[in-house]
Amino acid sequence: MRIGVQLHPQHTGIQELRAAWRQADALGVDSLWTWDHFLPHTGDPDGTHYECWSLLSAMAVETRHATIGPLVTCTAFRNPHLLADMARTVDQLSGGRLVLGLGAGWFEAEHTEYGIPFPGPAGRMDAFAASISAVKERLAKLNPGPAGPLPLLIGGAGRRRTLELVAREADWWNWYGWAATDPVAEFRELNRALDEWCEQVGRDPGQVARTVMVNPDQLPLAEGFAEAGAVHLVLSLPAPYDLGTVEKLLALRAALTA
Repeated sequence: MRIGVQLHPQHTGIQELRAAWRQADALGVDSLWTWDHFLPHTGDPDGTHYECWSLLSAMAVETRHATIGPLVTCTAFRNPHLLADMARTVDQLSGGRLVLGLGAGWFEAEHTEYGIPFPGPAGRMDAFAASISAVKERLAKLNPGPAGPLPLLIGGAGRRRTLELVAREADWWNWYGWAATDPVAEFRELNRALDEWCEQVGRDPGQVARTVMVNPDQLPLAEGFAEAGAVHLVLSLPAPYDLGTVEKLLALRAALTA
């Protein structure tokens, strides 16, 4: 089981963020993440907030060990060819540690605020699929290319469109069950559905790493997620950043693997 932490870039300051990702990297987490939003989506809607890819550029040069990435970046926010170029550049800055997490977007208020179209679910998924193809196309043309493997992660739980895209296109899949009644059972069911999609599209299910994001109060579910097939657990951590929670998760991982 690999362990990561997503540091919420809202209701905090730049220095607090920088200190948190440096400390988490020193603690030995396997991955560090931010999210890609333009507005706070919990708490004070007028609170402080910072942009994803600017943060990732700084994280790339201030950390040394953990993979870094957006969990996830919304493909509607940027031209996909530009997004590929940004990702390649951050990967170069990090020495090949970027994971490119992609999602279709869900937070309508930020689309409205920034003048970005927000079509219905079918339209968003059509655009998402086209963006993934364009990102891959551009990554293959860039000179220089990424410094590392630059795995593609897709986040989401849509059983028809999203999981099919994961099976066809992704190296990693992420699920976030904050609202599920029984998160482990739901993840296990979706995991089976992804296996079925992989079989339908002719892909070895073992080629798609299964990752789960959890809230601090869901740490007791870690063992259940591992048994259900998760190989990477990401703690979603709001400010002020209690990295003692990260240490508990690392200790739990050590106990499970002893």
